[in-house]
Parts: sequence; structure tokens; C-alpha cells
Amino acid sequence: MSRDEGRDRSRPYGVALEERPAVRLTGEAAEVALGEAQAVLAMVQDDERRGRLADLIAAVGDGEVADEDADALTELLELGLQTGRLRAVYGPGGEQAALRLFRKLPRGKELDASARDVTGALASLVGKPLENARVEATGPGSFLVSLSVDGLDVSIRLDRQGARLTSVGV
Repeated sequence: MSRDEGRDRSRPYGVALEERPAVRLTGEAAEVALGEAQAVLAMVQDDERRGRLADLIAAVGDGEVADEDADALTELLELGLQTGRLRAVYGPGGEQAALRLFRKLPRGKELDASARDVTGALASLVGKPLENARVEATGPGSFLVSLSVDGLDVSIRLDRQGARLTSVGV
């Protein structure tokens, strides 16, 4: 039986799995991905999670991840990057390789796109006088940046879902 046969292709919270291209893994990024997956597999007791990690390890060995394997790798990289574990274990080069890999995965692409969207919206404020700026913590890992520029009020939310323009007012 191939490693894909009999796999549950459903996503968390009942979201349908869309077609996504496979992401190639090479060099240091592949080494970090494999090392992290093996380290977590050694600690996890849940059989379902162990199976998911074993599938990820096989995919990394094949040199590319897609679908559920990409999701599992995303979770590992997010956690390792947020906690500083990847830098501590693999050094700055390993951390940078993991970050470049994360940006190729669907979740990383979403975060990059949200940042580009907000940057585009803020470009209209360039050269105008800044009247007020405030950062408010709205929850764990969640912030609201409020700017008043030339009579225009702009609010930007920054959290795990990315950067989003939440309001524009005059």
C-alpha cells in the first residue's frame, strides 16, 4: 500500500482540501524539516499524530510535500520558528532555511499576501503628516495598529492570520 492510500483527505474543521502544488524540499531546509519531524515523532504518543508525522517524514524523504504533509510541515515550522527552537537547534542558517521553506508553503504564502495587501493600502499614506500612532494588544499574539494621517484614521490588525486592514475612516 502506498503512503497515500487510505489516508483521510479531510481538513480540520470540515474545510475541503483544495488542489495545491507540491513544494520541493532540498538542502538545509529538507534537513531541518526531517530533523523536526523525527524529533516530534519520538515524543508523540497519539497514533493518529504519529501516522501523520510518519507520512511527513516519508514525503520529506521523497523530496516534496503536498496537501496534508504540507499542512503537517507548516505546523512544525510555525511552532519551531515562533518558539525559537529552530534557531537554537539548527543555528541561524537552519532557521533561515526553514523560514524560506515556510514562505513556499500555502500558509506562508497567505501571510506574505496579507502583508503585501496592507503595504499596498498604506502606500497611499506616504508623504502625508502622521498625526497619531498607537499599538494596542488585543489578545495573545494579536495587535491593533492605529494611525491617523492627514485626517484619515487607519487600523491594521496583526496576528497569526497575518496583517489585515480592519478599518479606514475620515
